[in-house]
Amino acid sequence: MQYDCKDMGLASAGKNRIEWAWENMPVCRSIRARFEKERPLADVRIAACLHVTTETANLVAALKAGGARVALCASNPLSTQDDVVASLVKHEEIPTFAVKGEDGDRYYGHIKAVLDTKPMITMDDGADLVSVLHKDRRELLAGIKGGTEETTTGVIRLRSMEKNGVLMYPIIAINDAETKHLFDNRYGTGQSTIDGILRSTNTLFAGSRFVVFGYGWCGRGTATRAKGMGANVIVVEVDPLKALEAVMDGYAVMSSLEAAAVGDIFVTVTGDTSIIRKEHFEKMKDGAIVANSGHFNVEIDIPALESLAVERRPMRESVMQYVLKDGRKINLLGEGRLINLAAAEGHPAMVMDMSFADQLLSVEHLVKGKVKLEKKVYPVPREIDRVVASLKLASMGVRIDELTEKQKRYLASWEEGT
Repeated sequence: MQYDCKDMGLASAGKNRIEWAWENMPVCRSIRARFEKERPLADVRIAACLHVTTETANLVAALKAGGARVALCASNPLSTQDDVVASLVKHEEIPTFAVKGEDGDRYYGHIKAVLDTKPMITMDDGADLVSVLHKDRRELLAGIKGGTEETTTGVIRLRSMEKNGVLMYPIIAINDAETKHLFDNRYGTGQSTIDGILRSTNTLFAGSRFVVFGYGWCGRGTATRAKGMGANVIVVEVDPLKALEAVMDGYAVMSSLEAAAVGDIFVTVTGDTSIIRKEHFEKMKDGAIVANSGHFNVEIDIPALESLAVERRPMRESVMQYVLKDGRKINLLGEGRLINLAAAEGHPAMVMDMSFADQLLSVEHLVKGKVKLEKKVYPVPREIDRVVASLKLASMGVRIDELTEKQKRYLASWEEGT
């Protein structure tokens, strides 16, 4: 079995952490139990490019339990947990290619390694796997039945591919599932982003001015958690509807240049490029903390920051301090990569349980192929969303009502009025 791991001696520690996460993933446990009996993915080759975390380990192990042959690589150079890689290789015998801090050549080499398994299904987080497949390994496209995409950034890229007529197989947008973005993006990103900032800086949130760029579900979650810790939250938006919502949620809303001059902590969660730029760095106060929780490290213009600096020095793990010509210091976290995984452990297993349940059931949906899909990006089937939500509620001991027959008839009719 081929693999690339930093240190196989970490396997035991990784196994313990993977088991700890598994105890908090009851929905995935129930799906795996069924997969083990039914083997719906027998001999299906899956290439997965995901954040290699404890939760992901449980996802790929569940796929294998369902009969799949899985190969895994990292979807970000800084999100890998090296002990998890070692455990997957040693204990699950899953070919895994990931080393935290790997350079670009090694990163893309790992993607090509999982593509060498000639996948029938792709699982992506950010669409790098799909992009490499379409650019460099087109001979494999004919053998691919479908794919899934985990995150907002990847869905944006894939919809661009579909619009331009270059997407060559159907992909299910996991991020579009309500059991994903309403929970993973809001509660997961919100908590883990704050976790990453705290672990890397040990700064005090109470009384600080915390600037959130982007008020999508990730931005909403981050703003809520920062407010809960006593921060004065400022939102920067380009969408007037989201900006209005932020105002009515009780946050200050400013232009990016206004916010740059008053903020203490800055977090980008937009999925776009060049959000914090040279003109913003020029206005920031001494000691400003700058972080990104979007998928790629393009939201912060790091070359612009470097051009303004006369010195840079590592101050703590995951903190690079840039000293500007006038003596001001700006602290960049996690190399501008997604801070919740670069400096922390990512989302809690309890919330990833739903996102990865969506993944498991969507892969099964693709493999069964009861409905012929075109070369497009599709939402997660509504029925899968409802199954995952129901399983999660059941695992929490929560009961809900069902509509009575009379209520169903009323909602389906038009005759009754005032």
